[in-house]
Amino acid sequence: MHRRMVVAGLAAGLGLAAAPALADEAKDGKGGSGDARDRIDLPPFPADASVKQTMRLGGRTLGYTVTVGALPVRDEKGRKVGEVVCTSYVLDGVRDVGRPVTFAFNGGPGAASVYLNLGAIGPKRVQFGAQGDAPSDSAVLVDNPGTWLDFSDMVFVDPVGTGYSRSLVDLEETKKRFWSIKADIEYLGRIVFDWLVKNGRMASPKYVVGESYGGFRAPRITRYLQTGLGVGINGLVMVSPYLEPPADQAPDFSPMPWVITLPSMAAANYERQGKPLNAQTMAEVEAYARGEFVTDLMKGRRDPAAAQRIVQRVTAYTGLDPAFVQQSGGRIDSFTFLRELYRKEGKIGSWYDTNVTAQDPFPWSAQRRTGDTILDALIAPTTSAIVDLTTRIVGWKVEGRYNALSNEVGENWEKGVELQDAVTDLRQSVATDPKMRALIVHGYNDLSCPYFASKLIVDQMPEPDRIKLNLYPGGHMFYSRPGSMEAFRGDVMALFRAT
Repeated sequence: MHRRMVVAGLAAGLGLAAAPALADEAKDGKGGSGDARDRIDLPPFPADASVKQTMRLGGRTLGYTVTVGALPVRDEKGRKVGEVVCTSYVLDGVRDVGRPVTFAFNGGPGAASVYLNLGAIGPKRVQFGAQGDAPSDSAVLVDNPGTWLDFSDMVFVDPVGTGYSRSLVDLEETKKRFWSIKADIEYLGRIVFDWLVKNGRMASPKYVVGESYGGFRAPRITRYLQTGLGVGINGLVMVSPYLEPPADQAPDFSPMPWVITLPSMAAANYERQGKPLNAQTMAEVEAYARGEFVTDLMKGRRDPAAAQRIVQRVTAYTGLDPAFVQQSGGRIDSFTFLRELYRKEGKIGSWYDTNVTAQDPFPWSAQRRTGDTILDALIAPTTSAIVDLTTRIVGWKVEGRYNALSNEVGENWEKGVELQDAVTDLRQSVATDPKMRALIVHGYNDLSCPYFASKLIVDQMPEPDRIKLNLYPGGHMFYSRPGSMEAFRGDVMALFRAT
């Protein structure tokens, strides 16, 4: 989940964060801007709680400890202005200084880390993100065959306003300290530093993984840790990342919005035809997208032959009605694509995986009037599962609701500032540390963070061998498909061995 999703309003109502408030500072009238008497007096968080667990993986039984607790965020004067909740999984046994620890961040901004935790890489998982998944599906956790636990301990971080993490200052100060791009990177980087110190892991190999907007966060946090806090990062994994948002701006002039989405639309069409999604299948549309498609788009209406070529090729690649493609000039907006693709069936596809569909409750409406197919289905089981894990299984008896995806964070996020510098920080981090490796992974069918944008970015890198791009069948949460999850786990294990 990333910023465009929240701004577009498709995530509206999927989890409003509790209003920023003051806890211990409110009691004595000390603290930030505004009058402490105007703020809510929150009960303190409980002390950290831990529980022993086991799972089966590849015929072995792994014992591990789950810990849930909060780390403080302090201002320049040492005043506590926020509390960040982390869930960690540490393999039991003799402590090995060489055992890695991985820090995981989801996106939004406004998404908790539950999606990577209980969907992709944690030791337990709940199913979501695939065709047929529903809000009423069981929230009972099962062993995760895609977990990283056998080769890395893991810490899942919920930014302020997500999960149970909270601000302890008023809204205006919260926006300044937590809900802006630079501040977000710096306080989350400090949380990584503080967790390492608190748990005696500063000498361990360290990895960062981020999904979606977390894929924008990850290289920036890595660079900040390297240069600002003196913490070296051994490896970086970006899952369905939103790396270079300016690439999809200016759709009325730039060809890039259409270039980066066409291969994912073609992938969805190929999959519906039963074709395998791999490099060979995608080679033709990728070559067209970065070649003739670009030049014909730039010619515009002044060249009727170019316009007709676009319509013919885009129709063939997407499987859309030729009349609709003609009317659109071959420039297919992703949300319109999802509606038109299944309009005759009365269904609508997901922005996160085009071929995951649901009934359109308003099939005759001129505009889409429903939320996203995948998002609407995943909030309930993931929220129920993580709350049960935290409060019943681990025993961290916290008061308040859990915000899996906070619309409040998205609405109050820093305005008028483009998401830039992630690719710059990625280049600099790899150049600074010749031993560091990075892996970017995508699902072919993802229209929210199209894989082709990352492919174009990596192709411009000075050292492409140290920044791998791997692609899998599926969408934004490609790990909901067992085969893609298995391939992803294998690619990450190779990255850990390489570093």
